[in-house]
Amino acid sequence: MAVGSNRRLLTKLLICSETLFSPAAHNSRKTRSRLLGCCGSRRWSSRSTPPPAPLAPTVTPSRGFIDLAASVSPRRMEYSESRTFGFSPEQIYAVVANVDQYSQFVPWCQKSRTATTANGRVLAELVIGFPPVSERYVSELACVPNCHVRAVCRDGSLFRHLETVWSFSPGAAPNSCHVDFFVSFEFKSLLHSQLARVFFEEVSREMVSAFESRAAALYRNSPTTSQKPS
Repeated sequence: MAVGSNRRLLTKLLICSETLFSPAAHNSRKTRSRLLGCCGSRRWSSRSTPPPAPLAPTVTPSRGFIDLAASVSPRRMEYSESRTFGFSPEQIYAVVANVDQYSQFVPWCQKSRTATTANGRVLAELVIGFPPVSERYVSELACVPNCHVRAVCRDGSLFRHLETVWSFSPGAAPNSCHVDFFVSFEFKSLLHSQLARVFFEEVSREMVSAFESRAAALYRNSPTTSQKPS
């Protein structure tokens, strides 16, 4: 399936989920259940014949594309990838550590900025989403120049857990870099977790490719790779 089609499908599913599982829809279903319960009830007096014993219900298992009642265990997802880029570790580190520029090339990143707290912590605020749905979260960055970049989510309504780790080392060929990428996350929403399982690996691979394209745009002066992936 094409990437663009996947994104459009995900957007439609998110919008449908907000409609189907909104408080108004939930209250409406509860109201209908109460009405059906009242209409279907029957009083049995002491002189009436006792009601027949209820039959054991017949349960027909079914599983839809998104089964919100199904348990997700575990809900935390992980992805790792190793690649060799034709750039030095210093160059790739500079691209990954420059979070302020993420909104220019990282897929689905709408805004990005960093700030340093009084005690020296570096925080990155990002807004990600598929319009019209967008979410903000804040991660704490830990960087070892030219070697390691780690980001851990500290605040946000979207993720229960989010951690990304980039590691860099010199490649076998001159002016090359071996890159190890790892991401681990868990959504707070069960619906988001179900949807993520459909797109998770594709999104992760495309994100890694976006950083390679960004390095090409900066260090090879290639205008064909300078645009943010759509």
